Amino acid sequence: MGFLDNAKDKLKKAVDDHGDKISDGIDKAADVASKKTGGKYDDKIVTGTDKLKDGLDKLDGKDDDLR
Repeated sequence: MGFLDNAKDKLKKAVDDHGDKISDGIDKAADVASKKTGGKYDDKIVTGTDKLKDGLDKLDGKDDDLR
């Protein structure tokens, strides 16, 4: 197993084990970005967080922990 395969397996496990914490962190980062920009880019922030959460769900192969 190569380095990248090993790293991907560890990342999958981390997302599966701690998906709720990762999701909370994403939401907190989005809130900070929204406050820093005065809400000017909220539509783009929401789009970005949705895509990020979808990507993480695809990584662990489950749609269980990031919504």
